[in-house]
Amino acid sequence: MSRPVWQRFESVLADPITRYLAAKRSVGCRFNTEDRALRLLDRYLVEQRVARIVDVTAGCLEVFLASRPRTNARSYNNLLGDVRRLFEWMVDQQELASSPLTTRTRPQAARQLPYLYDPATIRRMLEYAAELPDGTRAPQRGPTYATIFALLAGLGLRIGEVSRLQCGDVDLEREVLLVRNSKFGKSRLVPFGPRLAARLRAYAGLREQRLGAPTPEAPFFTWNGRSTIVTNSIRNAFRDHLLPRLALPALPGTRHPCVHGLRHAFAVRTLLRWYRDGIDPQARLNHLSTFLGHVGPHSTAVYLTITSELLEAANQRFEAFASPSRCSHE
Repeated sequence: MSRPVWQRFESVLADPITRYLAAKRSVGCRFNTEDRALRLLDRYLVEQRVARIVDVTAGCLEVFLASRPRTNARSYNNLLGDVRRLFEWMVDQQELASSPLTTRTRPQAARQLPYLYDPATIRRMLEYAAELPDGTRAPQRGPTYATIFALLAGLGLRIGEVSRLQCGDVDLEREVLLVRNSKFGKSRLVPFGPRLAARLRAYAGLREQRLGAPTPEAPFFTWNGRSTIVTNSIRNAFRDHLLPRLALPALPGTRHPCVHGLRHAFAVRTLLRWYRDGIDPQARLNHLSTFLGHVGPHSTAVYLTITSELLEAANQRFEAFASPSRCSHE
């Protein structure tokens, strides 16, 4: 899928913003979120009729940040960081002697843990998804969403990666997915097992009955054969139709359940399985990082939330390593 087509920047910072984004994208960063944030700044400078870069002062930027109603400290700090990195880049390029941005980040509360779905909850989730009734513009809604959520839970894919799948990306003979141009501009092959293979074959058969034999470029998940099922539709189906039926309990220190939690749960289940099978997780972390499409193990570590089961497995591993019988032989 091609990158979104944006309108040109128009403010006094239009040229440096354009070059900054181009520099980041040239090394594989999508920078779509940063693009949107800098468009807010660009539009603000146009509206305020700021005509010279020297007039983009600390006070000007302070008022801009205050004009964006962000009650969440993390959201505010993300916007602040996007603007700060632009000016730091301009300083590195010797276009500014120093950054005019002096605003400090807001203090954030302790980061909440993601909601981790256990296997029984995931099974119920897929059952409820399969029961979703067809809509006027959403034929075969149940099997479609059941397949989508099975991929999210069973392979730890990002929502956008599932949404963008094309028919040619789903190799049912070799049982592997081609995930194209994902985060950081990377593509990768993701193998799947026999259960997911059976589910994908069943969905592909239903899709062909309804829409005919597909071309390789046709969207795999689609209502009309032409456009993909967008990420917001997937999130809305989860929030509006599955979560109420799941009736998941609120857990202290844990975020409200969301679709992305399926990716966290996949990573944690994988680590837990390695512990229980006697596999050294440190030796395999690169494998999991590659499977999830991360730039390195440091990114994967974000998903490896400490749970009571993980702590117990890690403690058992340490006790076995440090047992008196082992020490006496060394």
